[in-house]
Amino acid sequence: MTGADTLLVERLPRPRRSLWRPKVPIAVVISLVFLAVAVLCVCAPFIAPHDPSFINPAESFRGPSAEHLLGTDQLGRDIVSRIIAGARTAVLAPLLLAAGTVLISTALAVLAGYAGGRVDGVIGRVNDVLYSIPSLTVAIVVVGVTGGGFALSICVLMIFALPANIRLLRAAVLERVHLPYIEAARTLGVSTPRILVTQLVPAISPLIVTSFFLQVTFAIVELSSLSFLGLGVPPGSPDWGRMLAENRSALSSNVWATAGPGLCLVALAVSANLIGDWLYTKYEQAGRSR
Repeated sequence: MTGADTLLVERLPRPRRSLWRPKVPIAVVISLVFLAVAVLCVCAPFIAPHDPSFINPAESFRGPSAEHLLGTDQLGRDIVSRIIAGARTAVLAPLLLAAGTVLISTALAVLAGYAGGRVDGVIGRVNDVLYSIPSLTVAIVVVGVTGGGFALSICVLMIFALPANIRLLRAAVLERVHLPYIEAARTLGVSTPRILVTQLVPAISPLIVTSFFLQVTFAIVELSSLSFLGLGVPPGSPDWGRMLAENRSALSSNVWATAGPGLCLVALAVSANLIGDWLYTKYEQAGRSR
């Protein structure tokens, strides 16, 4: 090989390594964490080693053993069984809250960004008022005063989760509402509902998916906080937040009575947040490559 050939080879551009390929294994791992908890929701009655509601005061605050892998709580109930049973509330309620929040906020954001004028002004003013009110504080007051329970707490948190999502999605709509293909659809006389559903919503769908997982994270934290304060699920029901409150006096006798549900909450919230972050990064890189 001549010197010129060597110089040419050295100057040839090397193939770039994918920016997000190293994150794929991490994404798979965190997705498996979320999937594992989802499987617990469906299979809880079949895989729980004990009845999560069975009370045995003689076994109160026992440490880990062959019969009770993580020990028992103050009423002698098996910790592992209650963690498995509590997965249903820990996943389904945040998913329901996040789905309702994203659905309503998407409709309002698309309507405000596309229509503009008075419609945008009214939605914006109401949005600003709700955004200035702390959601968790309002949920504590409303549920505590009315005794409405878990369903009411989901509704209250859903209402006050709308403003941030509406702001995010409305900004995305405003960036796309004057794109050529949207203007062409208007010129051709395509109806407004059809433009919104078939053009604008698909255009912001990556952001919708990402915001859904972020809302799941917020819902996990806020609903578990309400349960910890005794304002979530009814007393005695297996719930990770309530287990933290009920078993905090057992740190010296059986730390797993508190650490078990606590670690599960952290793992679930972090996995949902990382999935949303990974999806956002992936869609952003895909957009740059176009």
